[in-house]
Amino acid sequence: MTVKSDIEIAREANPLPIGQIAAKLEVPDDAIVPYGKTKAKLTADYIQSLQSKPDGKLVLVTAISPTPAGEGKTTTTVGLTDGLNRIGQKAMCCLREPSLGPCFGMKGGAAGGGYAQVVPMEDINLHFTGDFHAITSAHSLLSALIDNHIYWGNGAEIDSRRVAWKRVVDMNDRALRSIVNSLGGVANGFPREDGFDITVASEVMAILCLAMDLKDLERRLGNIVVGYTRDRKPIKASAVNGQGAMTVLLKDALMPNMVQTLENNPVFIHGGPFANIAHGCNSVLATKTALKLSDIVVTEAGFGADLGAEKFFDIKCRKAGLKPEAVVIVATVRALKMHGGVAKDGLKNENVAAVAEGCANLRRHIENVNKFGVPAVVAVNKFITDTDAEVQEVMKAAESMGTRAFACSHWSDGGAGTEGLAQHITSMLGEGKANFKPLYPDDMPLRDKVKTVATEIYRAADISCDASVEKMFKDLEDAGYGHLPVCMAKTQYSFSTDPTKRGAPEGHIVPIRELRLSAGAEFVVVVTGAIMTMPGLPRKPAADSICLDDDGLVQGLF
Repeated sequence: MTVKSDIEIAREANPLPIGQIAAKLEVPDDAIVPYGKTKAKLTADYIQSLQSKPDGKLVLVTAISPTPAGEGKTTTTVGLTDGLNRIGQKAMCCLREPSLGPCFGMKGGAAGGGYAQVVPMEDINLHFTGDFHAITSAHSLLSALIDNHIYWGNGAEIDSRRVAWKRVVDMNDRALRSIVNSLGGVANGFPREDGFDITVASEVMAILCLAMDLKDLERRLGNIVVGYTRDRKPIKASAVNGQGAMTVLLKDALMPNMVQTLENNPVFIHGGPFANIAHGCNSVLATKTALKLSDIVVTEAGFGADLGAEKFFDIKCRKAGLKPEAVVIVATVRALKMHGGVAKDGLKNENVAAVAEGCANLRRHIENVNKFGVPAVVAVNKFITDTDAEVQEVMKAAESMGTRAFACSHWSDGGAGTEGLAQHITSMLGEGKANFKPLYPDDMPLRDKVKTVATEIYRAADISCDASVEKMFKDLEDAGYGHLPVCMAKTQYSFSTDPTKRGAPEGHIVPIRELRLSAGAEFVVVVTGAIMTMPGLPRKPAADSICLDDDGLVQGLF
């Protein structure tokens, strides 16, 4: 049997006009701004008009620790949404927008896969509605204003050696990680060291995804700390008058994007902050709007539950007042085998013992989710090579933790492949057992917040900080930022900071390399290990295979 590619399946879809998708949610025509026939944004006025409506139920999809074998969070999120609608629920999902860098690198797109996709897949994975370009432009405007301010007298007394605001581009380009700018003579300004991050790592992206409205967006943009004076006093973006013009550039980007699944169910795809350096969730505005329009909203968070779910709970839910009712932890037999010590080239062979060993990772994630007071269920994203014995081993591990696991075939069967999971989720929501609470209180000292995440979620024995990091903790507390949540920047591949330690390591030490204040996004980034904010392309990037064929159709996108 010939297996169709994701792009082939997407092209065979029969999408409805976006107005018909909006009508399923009782959204009137004058509340949408169409971007072609199958994409639209919702207007700010309409979103504001929904505030008095009751909220639906919120379900988070997270996963075990990622491996090269893949887990399929987005595919499961889409498949579960279709499954909920198949059993008569009014459900929609909220996803992140893909970054161009990974699309042309090695990760591929982020519109799901197989028969659990969001369309128009090609548009979503490429320029979509231009949100990321707007974020890049707004970020770049602030970069230009900083150097221009220094050039024309530097009234804010910015120390050019302590400019903290890098530049961004939405592409994997290692050559731009560290640069020197303003070369070429007096007319070009004052040369200084600089660098680029990828757009999804921009604080502007994080701000857009946490802002409640345009006024909140402008306030947050003005609070960005762009650098420091010679005596290390922080300088905000408001000192160079950047927030007003940046808000203008982001005005349309703040409006959530509506598209649809292959089964013509509504989806919001909006925002995409980096899941390491930021909180890795779609926008607050999209999620809160979806909760006003649907009875059940399914959303996802980046990487495994130790990163994405923890930040979803401790940053997004804390700041937006969201109360999730259930969590789906996605696992694959293949990935659990890797956590059990099997190499990638041996994953096709049945190995129940390795699955059992790898389930230590799954059990750890279930334990962690339970600490937030939200009940969990496991979705086994099935592959054709999975055996019944291997799947049963996962189910046994879930049952040992007081929860259940469901084998899901949404990749091949769409919503029909998640009906069992959808029925169980519906029952969980009806029981109302969730009692969500963040892991730590706002008034806990920053260092203690970091240690709490490290010991409670990563199962570390302790954290280690050199004198400079200890001083950063004190300086941030003294400057009035101690109430902020912490955003841990750690490898996604392990509970430790060593990506080779799969499974469920414990008792390790988490070294804290540096702290980065994101004053506009209102969290403190805690950098551990060798985290990159500008990825590079692999030896053979996906871009090698992406092209237009003789009929003008995109080939090689996945």
